[in-house]
Amino acid sequence: MKMKMKTFIAPVLSLSLLMPGIAGAAAAPQTSTSMTMMKASVNTPAADLRANLDHLLSEHFALAVTAMAKAYDGAKDADAAYKALDQNALDMQPAIASLYGEAGAKEFERIFRAHNKYTDDLVKATKMGNQAGIKQAQDNINGFVDEFSTFLSTATEGKLPKNAAKQALKVHEDLVQKVFDEYVAGDYTDAYKAYREGFKEMFDVSKALSTAITTQMPEKFNNTKADTKAADLRSALNHLASEHFALSALQMQEQYDGRTAASNALVTAEAGNTADFKAAIASIYGNEGANAFEKIWVTNHVNAQSDYVKAVKDNDATARTAVQKRIDGFTTEFATFLDSATAGNLPKSAAQQALTTHENQVQKVLDQYAAGNYDASYTTNREGFKVMFGVGQALGNAIVTQFNDKFQEAAPTTPAPTPAPDMTTVWMKLNSKMLKINDKTTNMDTTPVLWKNTTYIPLRFLSEGIGATVKWDKKAQQVTVMAGDDTLVFWVNNTVMEVNGMKKNVGSTVFVNKDGRTQVPLRFIAELLQWNVKWAQKDGSITLTKAM
Repeated sequence: MKMKMKTFIAPVLSLSLLMPGIAGAAAAPQTSTSMTMMKASVNTPAADLRANLDHLLSEHFALAVTAMAKAYDGAKDADAAYKALDQNALDMQPAIASLYGEAGAKEFERIFRAHNKYTDDLVKATKMGNQAGIKQAQDNINGFVDEFSTFLSTATEGKLPKNAAKQALKVHEDLVQKVFDEYVAGDYTDAYKAYREGFKEMFDVSKALSTAITTQMPEKFNNTKADTKAADLRSALNHLASEHFALSALQMQEQYDGRTAASNALVTAEAGNTADFKAAIASIYGNEGANAFEKIWVTNHVNAQSDYVKAVKDNDATARTAVQKRIDGFTTEFATFLDSATAGNLPKSAAQQALTTHENQVQKVLDQYAAGNYDASYTTNREGFKVMFGVGQALGNAIVTQFNDKFQEAAPTTPAPTPAPDMTTVWMKLNSKMLKINDKTTNMDTTPVLWKNTTYIPLRFLSEGIGATVKWDKKAQQVTVMAGDDTLVFWVNNTVMEVNGMKKNVGSTVFVNKDGRTQVPLRFIAELLQWNVKWAQKDGSITLTKAM
């Protein structure tokens, strides 16, 4: 069908499903007719960050509830499902390290991987009818909500407030619990209704978190924003495309295993996803475009996947070849639709390549599952899930390019120059009692030392020199430093300390020297307090600088 693009331009003003709030934004009165508008793009550093979080967080939810259901059923692929869930947590680490360093990434890993285990403990206790075990697991999950919300608030320097993070995490955990409870009760329709709610909620979390991070580190993201209309569109398409893949892969497994009730509930959930996709298409290209989408999408795509399962289960090579031929026809027809709808901004060749990759991965997930190669099946599942975010990016880019003026944002005004911050300089020297803070020189009663190839400095003199308050608890062998809004706690002969209640690994042992002064590793305390360090090997001098 050759689509008449001009007839579909008006509906873009009401992108209520793809981009909540765009209609209101478009209708809002302009305060200045000379306002400069920026060209819209889905391909910005901030939008990329949000899309990465969309991917990892939504995949976490999908794998978490799947692993719980598989473990409860004692399914043969239960271990593979949990391994995939655990690997998802590990895959988040590089992103965290790039933002908050290796120490932040390790702390994230400790908290996040543990909460995966708590949900696994909940499943085991539920299966055994162990009420004490259920309560313990739920208490651990509640503890995770509190600890992880503290981590996020501290990491983002309050840009994502703890209360907001805690509320979002509580909603997430409640929805995971709801899916599991309904599944255990055998109410699969309500279970997968809750699944869709919980899956969608992860995209709200990624928006809030990416907005907090880009606000905290604007220069790292080229001063781009994660909450633009174009970024909202890309995220909405990410949501619909990835949910389609997740539901399809799971439904095909349940159908293959002969679990009719669960399979039918997933078919209903897939129909809901299709309806949302259709509404999204209608909001951009009108009802004619939406109806054309639905006919192509369902007949030789969604329905064909179910027929593919039957052919595999029956080991019917002829039926399998026939289904694959229908699916090949779908990739050609839908690629033609997208090319026409986007006025060539998503070319047919590129669309068909992406659709073929998607279909091959969906089939491969089932083929490996049917062969009992569960680890490989979940690896392919994760690869196929990730591909859908490339689809969201490509289609979002095509739509934004096609209707750019509908996605543009007002160009930011140039802020007044910020006065240069005052610099504080702290100077010490190995085996010297001299301490210089800016132009003031004093003598300490101890010295910095080099011990086991690590430079240590006296904590009290550094802390008090920069205006912090230091308290010593002899009984607990504990030093508490209060610097601004931060509270740091160190323990003698320990490699662990706390920042605002969150444990961190110091890397080397904190100790008391012969002068009775607590010594801490220079590199750790400098990074913790965000001081720049200059080390002069020739004379052993240490210079710390920071804008205050």
